Amino acid sequence: MNPLRQLSLDQLRQRTSMKWRYYPEDVLPVWVAEMDVPLAEPVARAIIEAVKRGDTGYPNGTAYAEALAEFAKKRWDWAPAVERTAIVPDVMLGVVEMFRLVSHRDAPVVVNCPVYPPFYQFIESLGRTVVEAPLGDSWRIDFAALQDAFVRAGEGSVYLLCNPHNPTGTVHTAAELEEVAELARRHGIRVVADEIHAPLTTAGFVPYLSVADDGLSVMSATKGWNLAGLKAALAIAGPDAAEDLARLPEEVGHGPSHVGVIGHTAAFRDGVDWLDALLDGIDENRRLLTDLLAEHLPAVRHTPGQGTYLAWLDCRGLGLGDDPAKTFLKRGKVALNSGLPFGTGGAGFVRMNLATSPEVITEAVRRMAFAWNETSS
Repeated sequence: MNPLRQLSLDQLRQRTSMKWRYYPEDVLPVWVAEMDVPLAEPVARAIIEAVKRGDTGYPNGTAYAEALAEFAKKRWDWAPAVERTAIVPDVMLGVVEMFRLVSHRDAPVVVNCPVYPPFYQFIESLGRTVVEAPLGDSWRIDFAALQDAFVRAGEGSVYLLCNPHNPTGTVHTAAELEEVAELARRHGIRVVADEIHAPLTTAGFVPYLSVADDGLSVMSATKGWNLAGLKAALAIAGPDAAEDLARLPEEVGHGPSHVGVIGHTAAFRDGVDWLDALLDGIDENRRLLTDLLAEHLPAVRHTPGQGTYLAWLDCRGLGLGDDPAKTFLKRGKVALNSGLPFGTGGAGFVRMNLATSPEVITEAVRRMAFAWNETSS
């Protein structure tokens, strides 16, 4: 059964998380990366059983890493070595710790813009400089731009790779990732991969560490199973980066939620059927969005992503300026992510969350079209 069709709007409005409480009740939220789904039954069962046991202490053991390795082997024909993994509080805090392991405290960080806004926020909060390498045609890596960014950043810097890419949904190929690894080695750049959206690809995902022995990756069940409120992630080292990960301070492993680790482990181990049903539902929603835009907002350009449940919409043809999300919110009472915080290339774009019911997507596009018509009339 499609998890995206199981909850009504009234049920969703009872939630107290950011997606459903940040805006007033008359606003339809299709923005932040929360999914409108019930919790996968194996995950719910594991959490409830832990609570019944009073098993709410500190995390311990390698069950999470073992579950990810089993999942990755079946899904991507790649199994991260359990002995080269470490539990971290969440993906972005894990990324920050990886920066500290492989670079000096003020080393610049290269990113492919437009990209997930917390990349900028976390990098700048560390007192580091962001060096942008804009994506190229069809939102793929532009290697001339990447090389230029590596030169500007300098030897000893870090490249924060988003794979699959948020917000565009691009899934990098093995050939592209091999070129990334070679270019990084040539310029003395260490690569840290944020691969949180990896489970949200139906086919073709290539883990960065499957092509690069000196890389570091951070993975999680958070996005695939809607577990943002259950903090836990895994940092993984390639063979040549094992000594780097071994320097991770012990106290970092105290930060994740033990109940979160239990939930994430259950997701990777027992939640695959639920995930497959979800992916089918996301594919249906991508097709629906394409049809709705063609009918109601043909000036909006959209290339369906290969991964994630996010849609990156080019609204420049609507004449709504650099921040169309502002107009959609004010006049249409629909909340999307503004493209501006995603960095260079984000002006005139919005990000839409497709992990919801077809009815919500239909209503969201109707409200967007209403807002545009109100503005242009």
